[in-house]
Amino acid sequence: MSDALKIALVTVSDTRTAENDTSGDYLADALSSVGHELVDRAIVIDDCYLLRAKVSSHIADPLVQVVLMTGGTGFTGRDSTPEAIGPLLDTRIDGFGELFRQLSFAEIGTSTVQSRALGGLANNTLIFCVPGSTGACRTAWDGILVSQLDSTHRPCNFAELILRGHH
Repeated sequence: MSDALKIALVTVSDTRTAENDTSGDYLADALSSVGHELVDRAIVIDDCYLLRAKVSSHIADPLVQVVLMTGGTGFTGRDSTPEAIGPLLDTRIDGFGELFRQLSFAEIGTSTVQSRALGGLANNTLIFCVPGSTGACRTAWDGILVSQLDSTHRPCNFAELILRGHH
């Protein structure tokens, strides 16, 4: 990879801790293994306003180019990631959620319809929200994110858009 990105990682959970955040650990290891820089890592309880506050601070920070979020994308009463993050986006990346669910279908079948994975752009910051399971994080990273965050991936990728400063 030619251009490292500065990535913030947010785990959305009422129960995970630094000791048992296996999904966050997977994403942190995966992004570091290809040369990206983890600039912030946090666990935030599944509360719409706390999530908006955390992600808004990343969106406003010129140092953060990508926010990866894991958790809070299901249908339980506490799952509020899409509601929290959706209004912050300038542009939705509809294809991210669509492709994630297509890849996930091959692994978990029709249960993938319960995933509300989403992606978007806000203030030239990429934001990707994926389910909280480590398997879902692996699917999103291996199937989509590793190549879309690589500025050499062709025919196109999101990294080069962020690096050029386009919205």
